[in-house]
Amino acid sequence: MLELLLVPTIACLVLAGIHCYLGIHVLMREVIFVDLALAQIAALGLTIGMAMGFAPESNMAYLLAVAFTLIGALAFALGRFRDRRVPQEALIGIVYVVSAAVMILVFSQLAIERDHVERMLTGRLLFVDWPEVMATTILYAIVGAIHIVFRRPFLSISDGSAASQPWTIRILLWDFLFYGTFGLVVVSSVRIAGVLLVFSFLVIPASCAFLYFQRVRSRLLAGWAFGLIASVVGLWMSGELDLPTGPSVVVAFGALFVLSVGGYAVLLRVRTKRT
Repeated sequence: MLELLLVPTIACLVLAGIHCYLGIHVLMREVIFVDLALAQIAALGLTIGMAMGFAPESNMAYLLAVAFTLIGALAFALGRFRDRRVPQEALIGIVYVVSAAVMILVFSQLAIERDHVERMLTGRLLFVDWPEVMATTILYAIVGAIHIVFRRPFLSISDGSAASQPWTIRILLWDFLFYGTFGLVVVSSVRIAGVLLVFSFLVIPASCAFLYFQRVRSRLLAGWAFGLIASVVGLWMSGELDLPTGPSVVVAFGALFVLSVGGYAVLLRVRTKRT
């Protein structure tokens, strides 16, 4: 079993590394479902590629998914209203539901096997191989390098510091770069882990870290630790109980969040008694 789960475990560590960082930005920007929306847009691009005759795993289908995701990134960068007359989360929800509806319409005209739809949701984490893990690691390293170099403008927009500045093309371009690189990560992640697990990697470890820490660095380190623990527990549970791998890891993330909330409630009670 150890040999079977070795590559999926490494894949989970790679996924946790980039998604915990992006998840901190997502929570700071309060755009919780942007990951699902970008994944849905990518799935729409993949579906249209299949309608054009490309195989789901082909490079052309992948490039179409990337192209659609970048269009979605541009829409999110353009759709942030300065006066918050329409919350950005509303735009994200609209993009998600319309993309899902169009994908269903396209699916209705295709002879698509149920496995393709299920794979988009749950991924194929158990069957990922070393070349795919290496290629994904290289892509994430490039995205990570971009975010390290431009960490100050990204954090300035995420924590609201840029809110007092005039709305300029410069800020719009920073937003597009953020969502564009985010989208590239999502497209590659969904191919391995599926929509449900990618969302869990993005939001749950960061949410657990936000309960206990204030500084970005502390939240990032804690998020990585939470992601590692949930991944190992979920993969072990999948192997021992012969359960689907992706959903098992998602459940482990859910249990981790419940325990984190419980621990935070106990911590608050102890602090209250001390004061």
